[in-house]
Amino acid sequence: MSQRQITVLGECVADAFTEPANASNELALRVLPGGGPANTAVALARLGTSARFLARLSGDVFGRLFRAHLEASGVDLSYAVAAAEPSTLAVAELDAAGQAAFSFHAQNTADWQWTSGELARVDLSETACVHTGSLALVREPGGLVVEEFLAAAAPRATISIDPNVRPLLVHPEVYRARLAQWCGLADILRLSGDDLELLLPGTPPEQACDTWHAAGVRLVVITLGADGALASLDGERLRVPAVATRVVDTVGAGDSFAAGLLHHLGARGLLGGRLADLGLGDVAEACRFGTRVAALTCSVAGPNPPWQDQLAQLTAAGGA
Repeated sequence: MSQRQITVLGECVADAFTEPANASNELALRVLPGGGPANTAVALARLGTSARFLARLSGDVFGRLFRAHLEASGVDLSYAVAAAEPSTLAVAELDAAGQAAFSFHAQNTADWQWTSGELARVDLSETACVHTGSLALVREPGGLVVEEFLAAAAPRATISIDPNVRPLLVHPEVYRARLAQWCGLADILRLSGDDLELLLPGTPPEQACDTWHAAGVRLVVITLGADGALASLDGERLRVPAVATRVVDTVGAGDSFAAGLLHHLGARGLLGGRLADLGLGDVAEACRFGTRVAALTCSVAGPNPPWQDQLAQLTAAGGA
């Protein structure tokens, strides 16, 4: 079965990582192209999915970096907007376990300025799934425009949302206030254990899944780092273990998992509607594939998802 396109909407962020400097009064930064939705689009394209990215790309030095990175990975930018505003910058500090804490420089940057006219011209006739989330879905003035776009796309495409809560930029209460609306639009909700704690503090994952199912979403997947992933399809649940790997850092791991999940479902013709033909076995296979993609992303520095041939090497080495 031929695989239809997955359209990803959201931000590109310049991820700056500190490096040793030549003098005590200097700070050296290594800048990598990132941003949750951009990472997912890149991972999808590298896995072999036809991936289109709806982004507002600045013409500044970071925007040029984003464009080159996306195009080199095979992402379709035919509907990307050439934005006059500057790019978003995030400075990452890594702890001993490779976990990143970000500080953002995001005031009035290109990613949040979507207009209805920019998205109205997008042709979704070849799109099986629209994936979005993260800051573009909550930062104004563009957040409500993105929601309207999802509502218009929902009758003809599977909708996937990854909240990717960033409390330093947007208070978690903003996400909480809109999450029920997103669950009513979405077929797939992918989030991390950290997201869960920010959205529903102290709530067991299984109870959270039931809450979100009741709001309308059919498939909920919560990634739990080294503890793997919990998936719930209409209340039927399973757990998938993580793939053991040497962790350099965890930047982009959740984005890569989401790409692996969607790629696997799309390759089997299960995207394009309300997941009517999806079974728990399909979910288990897709989650196992997602954990492999995430493991390879964790094994290298920054948000650098694997290419399809690297997945084949992992399988050959017994890492599947």
